Amino acid sequence: HKEDFAHSTLSAAAGGVTTVIEMPNSVPPVKDLETFHSRLAGLQPQAFVDFALWGMMLGDSNVKDLPALAEAGVVGFKFFWGYALNPKTWALVYNFTQGDDVILPPDDGEVFDSFCAIARAGRPVAIHAENRDIIVRLTAREKATGATDYAAFLRARPAFTETIAIQHGISVAGAAGVHLHILHIAAGQGLDWVTAARDRGQPVTAETCPHYLTLTDEDFSRAGISMKVYPPVREKADQDRLWAGLRDGDLQVVGSDHAPHHEGEKTGTLWTAPAGACGIQTMVPLMLDAAANGKITLNQLAGVLSENPARIWGLYGQKGVIKEGADADLTIVDLGRSMVIRKDGMLSKNKIVMHDGMTVQGAPVAAFVRGSQVMANGRPLGQPRGRFIRPSAPSQAKW
Repeated sequence: HKEDFAHSTLSAAAGGVTTVIEMPNSVPPVKDLETFHSRLAGLQPQAFVDFALWGMMLGDSNVKDLPALAEAGVVGFKFFWGYALNPKTWALVYNFTQGDDVILPPDDGEVFDSFCAIARAGRPVAIHAENRDIIVRLTAREKATGATDYAAFLRARPAFTETIAIQHGISVAGAAGVHLHILHIAAGQGLDWVTAARDRGQPVTAETCPHYLTLTDEDFSRAGISMKVYPPVREKADQDRLWAGLRDGDLQVVGSDHAPHHEGEKTGTLWTAPAGACGIQTMVPLMLDAAANGKITLNQLAGVLSENPARIWGLYGQKGVIKEGADADLTIVDLGRSMVIRKDGMLSKNKIVMHDGMTVQGAPVAAFVRGSQVMANGRPLGQPRGRFIRPSAPSQAKW
């Protein structure tokens, strides 16, 4: 009811994205071979672009299944640090209290064992980096005051709650010898720890998202509840650090974190509405606008949207490069064309978009997947033709 693969891959094609990697917070998640094959069979007929799959890391609940999932072809494993699970559906439970009927988050011992298993399997592990324990306490404190404004929301999820999780993840991953990828960084100070780890030679990579690069807390008055995401959109100083990190190579990837909710659910206050919004269709236009305005070069843009993620997830050679023998995945862009991002132009099942009404300079005007055109002038073409893509090369954290 929130999104399906046909709509999300249609959105990808319309936005000039030729390969997507599906996050494992589907129901049920890709947690073992049974769910992997079930998910693959369900997604293949719907895919308008090529796709790869993540596996979910659940601690002791599925540590024995991780090697087989790596062999089956997941690109890596995601760990939603601090999140519980519904014991009946295995769905993520974002908010829970003592006594709830949930599978509690893995403890650090389970995390370490799972990281070691993933290292032995030769795949990366990616983390959602927020410290839940501190956030729960600060959120209760803010809610008790009756505040519902965006400043209170940021006080409940301050930058250091990201940084602590990043530090912790780097330490555990270093001991386990696994390639760690840190997803959707919003806090600029978190990059200092990523840079320090990489300078030591530790295999650590990181990404941010277009909404952190294009919006700040001051945009909440316009965007409203659609801007609620985890980690939250932060302040201008954080945004400036993220841009510097992209230009300097401290951040290697820009990812969409596409996560729409049913429009009837995305209501209420910042404390009650779910976190997440559409992102796959607007990602390339927003980054083209940044290139047109001198914030990033076109070569850097190709790196963070294509080459670098292909290297990190073991797809480089078939994806992320133009050469003989590679898949002919191409996106043609026109920097001379401006476009207005409109909610009613989104092809997602639910049209939660943070950038509604924003004019951007530059637009993807054609896209090809393995040589076949899948988009012209922002409109998808043809029937589903996407294929499942499995890693064909080792993941790379340094290049």
